Amino acid sequence: MKILIVEDEPKAGDYLVKGLHESGYVADLARNGVDGLALALEHDYELIVLDVMLPQMDGWTVLGKLRERKETPVLFLTARDDVVDRVKGLELGADDYLVKPFAFAELLARIKTLMRRGPVREAEVIRVADLEIDVLRRRVMRGGQRIELTAKEFALLHLLAKRQGEVLSRTQIASMVWDMNFDSDTNVVDVAIRRLRAKVDDPFPRKLVQTVRGMGYLLEERA
Repeated sequence: MKILIVEDEPKAGDYLVKGLHESGYVADLARNGVDGLALALEHDYELIVLDVMLPQMDGWTVLGKLRERKETPVLFLTARDDVVDRVKGLELGADDYLVKPFAFAELLARIKTLMRRGPVREAEVIRVADLEIDVLRRRVMRGGQRIELTAKEFALLHLLAKRQGEVLSRTQIASMVWDMNFDSDTNVVDVAIRRLRAKVDDPFPRKLVQTVRGMGYLLEERA
């Protein structure tokens, strides 16, 4: 099994390579995000162990660019232990998230679990009623009509579509789409929902973006 480690801290990177070699794995090491992404796209790894805080390109960006072309399993290994960071990593498409400091035995156990499970491939096209979201091409159609969205509007719609039928609070949406801790005085989520509705719902008889009073928003077709 061939694993890519993307870790800028020299001792940590060398420790991981040594430990994985001793455990029977082939391990390559990249010490910055740009080199890590290049290796990940060039070679077919069974797993990528990825730090978040990296020089030249952070781990969030590496994962985002990787997911545009490949579904290689990714395990975030990082000192960032906030819940928001964990959620963001998983929402971006990571398969697991392990916080430093860690026990090497736990890392090995998680690697074995991921390998048994295999990559979880996200749908390239998500459909809700007559709404179609082409994730790879970042194209949205409804009733055969093309809908032009800004980058944030697409990210918001994609999040709601991935979790269709699930109520997402304003706090969840703010952290996942805007990478911000929600401020009760900030109406950025409500404004974005209104703009999204104006494009996705208002021109059509069936409404898909639903409000659950006091809780948040969800995407689903209702009778």
